[in-house]
Amino acid sequence: MTAYIDPSKEDFARFREMDRAGPVHMLNLVKFRKKAAYEDGRDVTGAQAYRAYARESGPVFARLGGRQVWVGKPEMVLIGPSDESWDIAFIAEYPSVAAFVEMVRDPVYREAVKHRQAAVETSRLIRMQPASPGSGFGEVLR
Repeated sequence: MTAYIDPSKEDFARFREMDRAGPVHMLNLVKFRKKAAYEDGRDVTGAQAYRAYARESGPVFARLGGRQVWVGKPEMVLIGPSDESWDIAFIAEYPSVAAFVEMVRDPVYREAVKHRQAAVETSRLIRMQPASPGSGFGEVLR
């Protein structure tokens, strides 16, 4: 299985180029390592390392106007690869593309991200444009 932990430079450049007005929602699907992979070999779980990432990066996220819109504990994949499983799923909202980029470049965040890198076995980060649901199932108002 290919591990997806950090965005490539090319994907991050594409993200920045897709600038538009308004908020950006980021769907996060995260699978933790059983044991975190710190260079110093500290003995903590991936979930514990991810909590350290959240604790240290959270103030930067909040200062830039970010908020958690939704969080859930995935139970099973009904449609999709059965070998993919996730420990946490959540949607984070950023007020703009610029706010997300500023967070990623913030020195406090850059220090905190080492915990995420140690914690995560693989992940998906999917950018979404918020919309309002229409009156019919699966209908989106624009």
